[in-house]
Amino acid sequence: MTEKMKDDMDMKIIGMNEKIIETHRDVRWICRTLKKMKETDENFENRIRNLEGWRAEKTGAERQMGGICAGLSGIVGGVVAWLIQLMG
Repeated sequence: MTEKMKDDMDMKIIGMNEKIIETHRDVRWICRTLKKMKETDENFENRIRNLEGWRAEKTGAERQMGGICAGLSGIVGGVVAWLIQLMG
């Protein structure tokens, strides 16, 4: 093998090593970015779950209040009917 061929091979090996190092850096960057995205997604999902829970509690309280109002309306209506019978 001639000296020129050895130099060419060495340059190809150096070029391949640089590509491998560059690819390794890219893979590490991609992994870090994906990890951050996953953490952001988990945070977002937790916020959505909290909002859904709050909304369910609010809806439950509204339904409970509606039931109380309906019950009180029935009682008031009964009292008014009783008073009308007494007076009338």
